[in-house]
Amino acid sequence: MQTLKEKYNKTVVPEMKKKFGYKSNFAVPKILKVVISTGTGSLKDENKKKIIEKSLALITGQKPVENPAKKSIASFKLRQGMTIGYSVTVRRKRMYSFLEKLINAAIPRIRDFRGLDSSSIDETGNLTIGFKEHIVFPEVSDQDVRESFGLGVTVATNAKTKPEAVELLKFIGFPIK
Repeated sequence: MQTLKEKYNKTVVPEMKKKFGYKSNFAVPKILKVVISTGTGSLKDENKKKIIEKSLALITGQKPVENPAKKSIASFKLRQGMTIGYSVTVRRKRMYSFLEKLINAAIPRIRDFRGLDSSSIDETGNLTIGFKEHIVFPEVSDQDVRESFGLGVTVATNAKTKPEAVELLKFIGFPIK
């Protein structure tokens, strides 16, 4: 079975050149990065934050970055500098391995899944998927999980228009309606 990068070079580039009339392989849009993020919400328990950080590192294969609060909000009992979320940006080899895992393992495990809506792609060509539970990823075993948390996955492309991005993501293997 060919990897996602090989599939891109052997099938996606010729198909996109034929469909949109690109003259060069370099003009064909490609995926630049994938950003995975989660919020800790109002978690005060440091142990739960560590569990979230460990799970995110397992899923992505990379240590997540803490996202601190920019300003204090008294009604939310939020202080400036408190960790309110974690994010990971993956590029190159890790990005392709994460995308293969996302397309082949995680998305099919979503409950009542009928395909990604094309409205989840913005006008600049970026796909954003929200997961209600992080346990759809195969690295996270059900026995270790006491609390599940949601994830946001953004696939950033350099497509200039939305139709280009939709076709690129379809050719790569995303199940878009």
